[in-house]
Formats: sequence, structure tokens, C-alpha cells
Amino acid sequence: MSTYLRISAHLLTCCVLAFVMLSCGGGDKPEKTDTDEASISTTGTLAAVQEMAKQVEENQKNGPVETVDFRKLKDMLPTEVASLPRKSASGEKNGAAGMTFSTATARYENADDSQNIELSVVDAGGTAMLMGMAAWSMIEVDKEDDNGYERTTKMGDHKAYEKYNKSDKSGETAVLVKNRFIVTAKGHGVEPEALKSALEALDLDKLADLK
Repeated sequence: MSTYLRISAHLLTCCVLAFVMLSCGGGDKPEKTDTDEASISTTGTLAAVQEMAKQVEENQKNGPVETVDFRKLKDMLPTEVASLPRKSASGEKNGAAGMTFSTATARYENADDSQNIELSVVDAGGTAMLMGMAAWSMIEVDKEDDNGYERTTKMGDHKAYEKYNKSDKSGETAVLVKNRFIVTAKGHGVEPEALKSALEALDLDKLADLK
């Protein structure tokens, strides 16, 4: 593994552990309740980071991977998700330290904005920063209490992450496609099924084939 990837793996292990700490509530010892069940596994976290680092290095063997034109990502954003019409859509491409990112985002809402979903697609080009942006893909999280839940799971063959708060009906669902694309649906005033529906409205198989 190259020096760059070894350093990235070390730094991103810290990112993953920080993600775990946040998932645990910032390091404070939570009060135990009869209804609270939580399980967070960090076993094999370093190995998972190193494995993804190897994948990133493989992706970069022939030089930096050109990210997809954000206009192509923007064109994939559906005109409606979970019965909510699209109100706006935007896209951009940014870069730093030889790494580029393409992003496309759309907002969906009802007439009084009491229900809304933001759907975004990021192409990280298989760079090392992908590991920081999708740290949840390298650990296992399974938490649930009376207020909601947080967990890592799968959507088809893709690694996924879900977080939901029942009190205000807010949450997010994200999926990692081809160790390159991150698709995220964040919503307020909606049921968790609506967030999954938003992701399913975007053709993940077609996204995986984009070049």
C-alpha cells in the first residue's frame, strides 16, 4: 500500500471511530432504560478501512479517476419522490489536492413544506476521501429506543445507513454504490419508508454504470 494510502487509512480510522463515538452519544454514558437496545460493533474496523484503502489504490493505479459530469447526475434526479414534487435541483464540481467531487442535489416538498426530502448524489471518483464521507460503510451500527433508530444495513447489494427520529419524523437514509457514489435522502415530516422510496426512485443500477 502506498504511503499516501497508509496515511489516509490511519486518518480515516480516526474518522470512523469518531463516527462511532457520535453514534454512542458523544462519549457520555447513556442512561439505561428497559426499552433501549443498542449495539455498535467496531470489530475489524481497521481491517475494513485498509480493505477500502486497497480498493481506492486500485482505482487510482492509472491516475486520478475522472468524476462523472454533475449534469449527468442532475439528470438522474427524479421529478417526484414519495408523492412529493421536485421544487429545485442543482449540481456542481469541486476539487482539492488532486481530488474532485461531482454533486447533484434536488429538493422535494409539499405545498406548505411540512413534508420535504433532499436527495443528493455524490461521485467521489473512488478517492480516499470516500472513506471519510461514507465512514458508516466500514462499521456495523444497530441502535433503537422509543425515539427512533440508527443502523447500518443493505439495499440490494449496496451498503446502506439509516437514521430516524420518530418525534419530529426526520431522518436520513444513505447508500454506497460501487465504492464510488453516495446517494443520500434526508427528510422532515416524513415516514422512513418515504426516504427509502426516494432512493429507489433513482436508478441505482444505472448510476453504477455511469462513466
